[in-house]
Amino acid sequence: MNRLREKYIKEVVPSLIEKHGYKTPMLVPKIEKIVVNMGVGDATVNSKNLENAVKELEKITGLKAVETTAKKSIASFKVREGHKIGCKVTLRGERMYNFLDKLISISLPRVRDFRGVSPKSFDGRGNYTIGIKEQIIFPEINFDEVEKVRGMDIVIVTTAKTDEEAFDLLKELGVPFRK
Repeated sequence: MNRLREKYIKEVVPSLIEKHGYKTPMLVPKIEKIVVNMGVGDATVNSKNLENAVKELEKITGLKAVETTAKKSIASFKVREGHKIGCKVTLRGERMYNFLDKLISISLPRVRDFRGVSPKSFDGRGNYTIGIKEQIIFPEINFDEVEKVRGMDIVIVTTAKTDEEAFDLLKELGVPFRK
């Protein structure tokens, strides 16, 4: 069992029951899934860029990435409906906990001038989004093989009803929030 999942069961659940007064451990919010999304705007010009982004995302997550397409045509961005413009991976279960553990303990501390992640990035329904400016913070990415530094969005989807519950859950799991 992953150490983050173990921490959730042994420490986080009792702590949240005490703080929020849940009647049963099944009511305690948990992480449902993590979606890692990489937008590749320059894929319209060169499809090789998208292939490289897909390979990097697969290295980072350990799962096959799905290419995403444009839902609408936007002339100013030279994007037509149906064009491939990015890729994403949805992580669940053990892989999700492994990824979150790696993100918290290895990758985020490698960010330059890192002071913690913003506590304001909740969506109102208990989901949290982290924007990362460069994919090279992950240990799987070899800096010498990177052709272009790309950013990504990491969305942590929880079963929490409010942002406060989700904040407490992520704080207990060890997400380094800015003061």
